[in-house]
Amino acid sequence: MSVTTDRLDRANDADQRLGIIDTDIHPYMKTPRDLDPYLSARWRQYLSEYDKFVCGPYAARGTYPRFSPNTCRRDSWPPDGGLPGSDVDFMREQHLDASNIAVGVLEPLLNANIARNHDAAAAFCTAMNEWQKQVFYVPEPRLRASILVPQDDPEAAVKEIQSRAGDPAFVQIQLGSKTSEPLGRKRYWPIFAAAQEANLSIGLHIGGTQSSAPSAGGWPQFYMEDHHMLVHSMQNQAASLVLEGVFERFPDLKVVMIEGGFAWWPNLAWRLDNHWKKMRDEVPLKRPPSEYMRSNLWIATQPVEEPENPEDLRQVFEWIGWDRIVYSSDYPHWDYDDPRTAWRIKLSDEEERMLLRDNALAVYNFG
Repeated sequence: MSVTTDRLDRANDADQRLGIIDTDIHPYMKTPRDLDPYLSARWRQYLSEYDKFVCGPYAARGTYPRFSPNTCRRDSWPPDGGLPGSDVDFMREQHLDASNIAVGVLEPLLNANIARNHDAAAAFCTAMNEWQKQVFYVPEPRLRASILVPQDDPEAAVKEIQSRAGDPAFVQIQLGSKTSEPLGRKRYWPIFAAAQEANLSIGLHIGGTQSSAPSAGGWPQFYMEDHHMLVHSMQNQAASLVLEGVFERFPDLKVVMIEGGFAWWPNLAWRLDNHWKKMRDEVPLKRPPSEYMRSNLWIATQPVEEPENPEDLRQVFEWIGWDRIVYSSDYPHWDYDDPRTAWRIKLSDEEERMLLRDNALAVYNFG
């Protein structure tokens, strides 16, 4: 994307004035054995013999350019070895300092929470949470961790949430947009109750369980289709959370929808409201669906929509609401969005503050 020098200078000024909150940074391990110090002997052996045995790997399939090399931009490989996102010093130099990131929220994509063995999933989540804290937060407090939980074992998930609540290293609970059932189902409600009690937001990141075809019409032929269907999974979860009464039951619950696009938001809100006018007696809602979206859902910017007419993006932001949007970079992935060049519209100082910092302060409890 080409931008003017004036635009870059203005963005740099804004960076220095605000300090940016990045809601989507992906940490990786240097080697598969990095988790060993945080696992018991039983689960170290299990991991070495069976791996995680997940319900459909997300980032372990496909070829160039999708997942090779490791979904990441070519310049993000640390000079001393290891995978992109595994070296705190290099991440600090290339992204945190370079973009003036005041706080970066970690979003691990390592499949710990979707192991088919629920006991293993609980053990891996606990280990990965401690790994995030010790390897990233302790040496770099700007990096805050997400609490990974085995969502299909709500009892274990709640136990993990309660064990991390109040720890400044953790600022949200991470769930995937692909789950065994839509997240609005009551089997998941104990997780939402624990989140609300602990004043922790839910980070709903694309990906997760791949136990069935990603579309209602079956398996796609092309990667382009599969990639676009990630957006569908996010819409499905938004509809489920709203229509099944999660926000009616948990009015203070905050959900950030990450890396699933956002141009679909206005259309979904309009359509659900129209359906609700005709069939409101079927669902446990006291208000139109769009009102719950405006009170309990936030959207992360990456990947930023790029309409042919840039000003159309402004209209989408206005339809969603400037106060519902938080900045995300997706570092170190190949479709990374630099905060200085992510959108092709001129933002006012107030709009910049909201997108780059203030909205995130309203969602996350940074302590």
